[in-house]
Amino acid sequence: MSFVFNTTKSIVNAPNAASEIAEYCYKLNIKNVLLVTDPGIVSLGLHQKITTSLQDNAINFVVFSEVEVDPPTEVIENAISFARNNNIDGVIGLGGGSSLDTAKLIAALTDSKQSLNDVFGIDKLENSRLPLIQIPTTAGTGSEVTPISIVTTGEAMKMGIVSSVLLPDIALLDATLTIKLPPHITAATGIDAMVHAIEAYTSKIKKNIYSDMLALQALTLMSKNIQTAVHQGENLAARSNMMLGATLAGQAFANAPVAAVHALAYPLGGHYHIPHGLSNSLVLPHVLKFNMPSAAHLYAELAEAIIPDTCSTLDSDTEKAEAFIQHLEYLITDIGLPTRLESVAVTQDSLVTLAKDAMKQERLLINNPRPMNEADILAIYQAAY
Repeated sequence: MSFVFNTTKSIVNAPNAASEIAEYCYKLNIKNVLLVTDPGIVSLGLHQKITTSLQDNAINFVVFSEVEVDPPTEVIENAISFARNNNIDGVIGLGGGSSLDTAKLIAALTDSKQSLNDVFGIDKLENSRLPLIQIPTTAGTGSEVTPISIVTTGEAMKMGIVSSVLLPDIALLDATLTIKLPPHITAATGIDAMVHAIEAYTSKIKKNIYSDMLALQALTLMSKNIQTAVHQGENLAARSNMMLGATLAGQAFANAPVAAVHALAYPLGGHYHIPHGLSNSLVLPHVLKFNMPSAAHLYAELAEAIIPDTCSTLDSDTEKAEAFIQHLEYLITDIGLPTRLESVAVTQDSLVTLAKDAMKQERLLINNPRPMNEADILAIYQAAY
């Protein structure tokens, strides 16, 4: 078996780790840091652990808090200009995937002659980057351990920048930062992370033993804890398990890439600004059902890990795979997420356009265990409607 596996250099998993951020800045010789986050994080005060630690240890810092969900190119470019104007020598990303993705690109492009438009695609970044520390505040994207940044270009198109240059130096996992996360965000980001694990485990081209191990452990952790994290948000053990699971899933899909669930989710986010995790959740069961002819044996393996008692009464891979999909549908309903496109204001006459846009996600569709054409995608959207 031949494969390449890359990941973040250092992962720190501990409650209140963010309060020790100055220590990690010293290790990376960061003296003038840019903290990248969004207005919601600032309004909740979740950045105060970081700023207090920096202030108490006499580390200069500036804050860029204008990150938007699914950040458009102009936000990234404004952030890079802000970083250059402030002569920063290191970056801290704090927030969900949008903030972490933005932080990666600031670290990579601030001292670069390349523009943002130069680096879309795979392995286009030419230079090293500034020191980078990532601190997630959701248990979802896994961006703290992935070499990927997603940017919204134009009105509705999402494009990826993929490069090992984007892997940060340190990922700090501090589950106390997720305690205030509302139930609906906990639910959507949690399903997003579970999709990462599922799609990594079934990834067609780069599936490997390391990613399989991580994806299996990630899905096991999250499937056991997502309901508690949603319904009992103060439960730190459940929050910690979800955060670790999301990071493990991030490591998995960073090396065995995601596929059609994400390809169909991106147009929903682009056209309707549906949060990414919810977009994944809406199409997940329908994509899995489409993949059954090619992936039933893999879904059966995942089922044996997360619903062993149910599987003990079933004989075939097909039966176990069907039970796996049914269990995911149950979880999605139990944690309160909508299950139909119609219920989130998607119009039926837009499904053709969504299918055309999903077909453009070639870098994702090639990883799907079953080949998919535009008619297949349209049928999946119709089934989800």
